[in-house]
Amino acid sequence: MNQFTGLPQEARSLLASQYFGVLSTISDKVAGYPFGSVVPYSLNRNGEPVILISDIAEHTKNIVADPRVSLTVLEHGVEDVQGSARLTLLADAAKIAANDTGDRYYRRFPQSKDYHRTHNFDFYGLASVTIRYIGGFGKIHWLEPEQLFLANPFNEAEEAGIIGHMNEDHQSAMRYYLSHFKERRVAEDQTVLMTGIDAEGFDLMLQGRPYRFQFKEAISTVQEAREILVSMAKA
Repeated sequence: MNQFTGLPQEARSLLASQYFGVLSTISDKVAGYPFGSVVPYSLNRNGEPVILISDIAEHTKNIVADPRVSLTVLEHGVEDVQGSARLTLLADAAKIAANDTGDRYYRRFPQSKDYHRTHNFDFYGLASVTIRYIGGFGKIHWLEPEQLFLANPFNEAEEAGIIGHMNEDHQSAMRYYLSHFKERRVAEDQTVLMTGIDAEGFDLMLQGRPYRFQFKEAISTVQEAREILVSMAKA
């Protein structure tokens, strides 16, 4: 059996379920020293992290001088930090065009649409060189990018169509997902938003907090997405 069987999916699940991490850059001000900062991130259509950062930020100045970075993502809400899952991506950061990446990011962080009005913010993609995944004590592995990242089977229009349909017509189902699968009670006057869907799961937002739902089996078509969302509403 391949020693990485199941590990890429575990690592992807961790990366998709969190929404911020520690970005480490190489300091331009204090040469050679690492500089850590907390940044939100979203995933592009290839499943890779994308960040939105200001040109006046220290980490952006560092990236301009040296694009080598790492992003560390931790499993939150656990009592045993050392026994929790974590992931570190060693990557090259590069400025990218917004395209549909911007739409996915803004759905996840709607308040960030206003950032461009105050400072010059740009999207940066993190092209991973290698990944260190720790799933707990004794579960430590290096992963290659081709092992970790999984392209979204839905194009921009298909994903937007699913999201729009759920947000407009299926608020009760999404409230049920949260109460049944996440034990998060939702009042009738609270709006739940779907912000993304991919082969292995989907994301909901309630009062600014994201919730990740993993599918039991991967999907690849709009019809399969409909079927699994309906079945979850009847669980």
